[in-house]
Amino acid sequence: MHSAVKQLLADIQSSPDGPKIAAIFDFDGTIIAGYSATTFIREQLKRGDLKPRQFLELMRAMSNFGLGNLGFSGMMAINAQFMRGIEEETYHEVGEALYRKQIARLIYPESRALVEAHLAKGHTVAIISSATPYQVEPAAADLGIDHVLCTHLEVEDGKFTGGIVSPTCFGPGKVDAAETLARHYQADLDKSFFYSDSQDDLLLLERVGLPRALNPSTRLEKIARARQWPIAKLGSRGRPSLNQFIRSIAATGSLVTSFMAGLPVYALTGSRRDSQNFSFSLFADTASALIGMDLQVKGEEHLWSHRPAVFVFNHQSKADVIIAARLLRRDIAGIGKQEIKKEMPLLGKVMELGGVVFIDRADGKSAINAIAPLVNAMRNEGKSVVLAPEGTRSTTDKLAPFKKGAFHLAMQAGVPMVPIVIHNSTDVAPKGDFVFRPATVEIEVLPPVNTSSWAVESLNTHVREVRNMFARALGQAQENTPKPRSKKAAKVGPKKVSAKTKTKVKAKTKAKTRTTVKKQNA
Repeated sequence: MHSAVKQLLADIQSSPDGPKIAAIFDFDGTIIAGYSATTFIREQLKRGDLKPRQFLELMRAMSNFGLGNLGFSGMMAINAQFMRGIEEETYHEVGEALYRKQIARLIYPESRALVEAHLAKGHTVAIISSATPYQVEPAAADLGIDHVLCTHLEVEDGKFTGGIVSPTCFGPGKVDAAETLARHYQADLDKSFFYSDSQDDLLLLERVGLPRALNPSTRLEKIARARQWPIAKLGSRGRPSLNQFIRSIAATGSLVTSFMAGLPVYALTGSRRDSQNFSFSLFADTASALIGMDLQVKGEEHLWSHRPAVFVFNHQSKADVIIAARLLRRDIAGIGKQEIKKEMPLLGKVMELGGVVFIDRADGKSAINAIAPLVNAMRNEGKSVVLAPEGTRSTTDKLAPFKKGAFHLAMQAGVPMVPIVIHNSTDVAPKGDFVFRPATVEIEVLPPVNTSSWAVESLNTHVREVRNMFARALGQAQENTPKPRSKKAAKVGPKKVSAKTKTKVKAKTKAKTRTTVKKQNA
């Protein structure tokens, strides 16, 4: 991690504990790379909520705002009028979907680390942003931030009116929002932090006792240096450098070159297994060096204590393949999605020759039949198998549901299951990014799980237990054991809930999460 960020983290550690210290974050450019508004405007065009003519008008307004010819409230008013009559709940759903698909991967790992450090100290952590709640709230929920103060669009009877709620959360409005937050939680702004990338936030940066220029614009950096405010420039997200792009291409291609380097081993020894082991190790070391990826491994002894085994990992990034190869080194086979063979035939062929079995994730029966050779490889050849029970990469660090394939495999082969908990491989390459970025990834290898007593009838329980092992290690919510249904409930059946009731309940839930924000704008 960058030395400037380490110093920021050290400052947090040395600050007092408790909610009287506020830690306030700007959103666009500070927590995420770029602007969430860009993503939303593209989605509005796609949905037809923003017509081409309206889009051009909005672009003119944004240009005038950038040139200083139009105020922020004026620009937001132009945007809001185009949303008149649309159900607000629709945009909460749009915001959730866009966060999962696009915005989540834009979060700076360093900003996430700063948020987590403040939360660990018990500080009052908030996002104060000029953006709308539909842009900010999903990210806040993912980061564990309870307080969001931002710009609101006017809503009546569940629909946008085409107006905005005044004052907007920009310039002096951000200072007002911070004062409201401080009064409500008895926080002392003179001892509090504010992180921002923009000179537009200068008033709030001057108001707090501990201003922080995070990934600052040229103008803010000049001001921060003159006033000796701490500065940290983040390069872990946003546009990659040419060097990073070239190194990423080389790292991806190293799988093919490593396989080719193993061919002489096969020719000289006649052992396909020795050739594969040589190629896997070479690929792991070459790709890691090209990326600049280091591993901090806890529980490394569990990687070797029980082999063969089924090694399972939580899937966050395409870097996980390199991580698995570097951890396990030899005598391994894996499972891949069928699409790889279609989209990248050469790479797919190399993986297949290396012992990867490709399955059709949409066809459960076909997938079960396809893993039969892996059972034989474990029983007869002493090979281990590595795979991700989530089935696909997550867009955030949150665990997805586990599929049963890995559990069937371990049970049929009669081998232990070893959980490999990957904490932060999204720092290297979040889902949707081609480029790998330098990072240190924390790995926790948990003790092997004995599968000798497993049975098909109890498999759901074992899946839940292993997933909860991952959840505990990651500090995430665990799945509870489902309560057996009473005889009466079984006879009567579940109560049907109308779509209208579901909508009302969902709307009430959303309203609760926005209580703090509404108070601020009242």
